Amino acid sequence: MLPELSLNVLDIANNSIRANATQIEIAISIHSDADILSIIISDNGCGMTEDQISHAQDPFYTTRTTRDVGLGIPFYKQAALNTGGSFSIASKTDIGTTVTATFGLSHIDRMPLGDINSTIHTLIISNKHIDFLYTYEFDGRKFHLDTREFREILGDIPLDLPEVSNYIKEYLEENQREVDGDYRF
Repeated sequence: MLPELSLNVLDIANNSIRANATQIEIAISIHSDADILSIIISDNGCGMTEDQISHAQDPFYTTRTTRDVGLGIPFYKQAALNTGGSFSIASKTDIGTTVTATFGLSHIDRMPLGDINSTIHTLIISNKHIDFLYTYEFDGRKFHLDTREFREILGDIPLDLPEVSNYIKEYLEENQREVDGDYRF
């Protein structure tokens, strides 16, 4: 099992990348009054059939040829269920896939969110051909990052240029601090 939720987000987003997605949306919502942490990852990749969705949740099935089992989705699902949360996959072939996980925010078995900013930053600068839409929400306060907006402003300047990459990292960190206020995970 991965030690923090941000690594699960990275794993699921990498599934989207392997599914030839050109756009990946990641939404993290924290509602302390409802005691819920929700993570939704959507893509416009090749999608899955009902049979593939069923198999994706089986730890002894993978479409990869480099190993015999696929543990990412089953462990992520179990991590959500262990906190009294829920897990679902919705997908349509040639349309895309949405993976939704909710966690009991204060549950003792909930893994920490981890360094979600580094995860989002890494995904953006490592996948120049993919647009990322990221939303982070805490108790109604939120911020949004859309790489399409960055590309529109920057033109031909690549997102992995050190100055741009550093700006994106700082943008993520500063906005999360502002949204979180004094709350720490």
